[in-house]
Amino acid sequence: MATNGPASGEPSARMRVLLYSDKPGTREQVRTAVGRRPAADVPKVEFVECATAPGVLARLEDGGIDVAVFDGETAPAGGMGVCRQVKDEIYRCPPVLLIIGRRDDGWLAAWSRADKVVSHPIDPVALAEALAELMREQAAKTAALG
Repeated sequence: MATNGPASGEPSARMRVLLYSDKPGTREQVRTAVGRRPAADVPKVEFVECATAPGVLARLEDGGIDVAVFDGETAPAGGMGVCRQVKDEIYRCPPVLLIIGRRDDGWLAAWSRADKVVSHPIDPVALAEALAELMREQAAKTAALG
């Protein structure tokens, strides 16, 4: 988990971000939008990519994932349904940022229990801000659990 560097006050560790989409182009858009870190006050990101729902479940069950980004438009198992499933089945499920197809799908995102939502087409600034916020919240939660 991320820790602050003792002298610099700057994050020194990486946070692992699970990225779920069956579309290589979408995964590339997310990686490009986030870059090495989505904000100066959060750790660098190490992406763990999955293209299938079974892969997502296996990675989350193994642990070590700090935040997840799911593409709601993934097929055949969409990110919304997978999000709801992992929120029910994974102990201490990491926060999930869901990318939805249309703003009108917000009610489905609420049903999925996603922690944050952005919509396609991917806005790099909105995506980076949402991910950074989840990373901050996760770091604070982890620190509180000790």
